[in-house]
Amino acid sequence: MPRLFTGLEVPEDLGLSLSFLRGGLVGAKWIDPENYHVTLRFVGDVGEGIAVELAREFARIRRGRFEVKIDGVTVFGGRSPHSLVARVAPSQALTDLHGEHERICQRLGLPAEPRRFTPHVTIARCKAASAEGVAQWLALRGGFSGASFTAERFVLFSSRASRGGGPYVVEEAYDLDAATPAGGGMGRGVPRVPPIVGRLHPRFAGIA
Repeated sequence: MPRLFTGLEVPEDLGLSLSFLRGGLVGAKWIDPENYHVTLRFVGDVGEGIAVELAREFARIRRGRFEVKIDGVTVFGGRSPHSLVARVAPSQALTDLHGEHERICQRLGLPAEPRRFTPHVTIARCKAASAEGVAQWLALRGGFSGASFTAERFVLFSSRASRGGGPYVVEEAYDLDAATPAGGGMGRGVPRVPPIVGRLHPRFAGIA
């Protein structure tokens, strides 16, 4: 079955800037820059039928482009850190797009996302690193901020369940309308790649 999630791609120039944060932490598993992204809605392992329905429903979304700003670097996991991330500053447009994805998933019978939406870009997995090492890394690099980009589309990603951190495959891409104010209503998106139907089964055959 395909493991799916929706998100925003990180432009190459911002990815390069974030990649300079790599290193200096023993035990960290660094994410490759080409796999940086902002997750909108984790879907999980679904059957081909649901995958096709999701792709169809996401194509009905019509929203405007909006700015995405990186607002510092932090760690998730508290006293047991597991991920180094670049925070994404909250915005109404981003929250609204996430909310629409959530409503679509629930309408198709998927369980509600239990975690609060906290937009971010994962830089590294750090379960094998010490809490002291993570704290020292943050003290040196936690001031990174100020970079931003314009979200021009959102995408439907797939990944293999056994491989955290990528590689991720863009199954569908949906343009955000430059002429529509951010937070606009429902309409018709524009897929940039061939439809997911007919492509999922061969790629994911044998994946549990």
